[in-house]
Amino acid sequence: MRKIIFLDRDGVINNNNLYYIYRKEDVVFNPGVFETLKFLFSKGYEFIVISNQSGISKGIYSKSDVENVHEFMKSEFKKHGFDILEFYYCTHSPSVENCLCRKPETLLVEKAIARFQIDVSNSYFIGDQQRDVQTAINSGIKPILIDANSDLTNIINKII
Repeated sequence: MRKIIFLDRDGVINNNNLYYIYRKEDVVFNPGVFETLKFLFSKGYEFIVISNQSGISKGIYSKSDVENVHEFMKSEFKKHGFDILEFYYCTHSPSVENCLCRKPETLLVEKAIARFQIDVSNSYFIGDQQRDVQTAINSGIKPILIDANSDLTNIINKII
């Protein structure tokens, strides 16, 4: 069974001051992201991103835009010596439609657990919003709430 660190994307991995990040040119990685995840990888953790991307439903950007950002992120992580297993994202906006995949709902986490045989008792969810915490709790995963765009090295002592 795999030990997973689930990560929210915007505000945890990258700076979300622009709110909608859908161009790789706008991706600014937060302090400590690469160092922290590489260290946790060395301790046997793997990584999955769970993200709400309501801009798709609102017509602000496309799935292709999101996929391009994710491919760019994957390549940057690979340069630092580790991979992201998968990026799961919800395309829906609560102002447009209801769904079961938008955080704090758990469908995306459930898909990841089934696909990757995850040990939820040894996994964490790092997020910058209360909905991330609620997703973790609803999924039986330990939540870690951080300030948006903060240095990720501060969470190491909460895991190791």
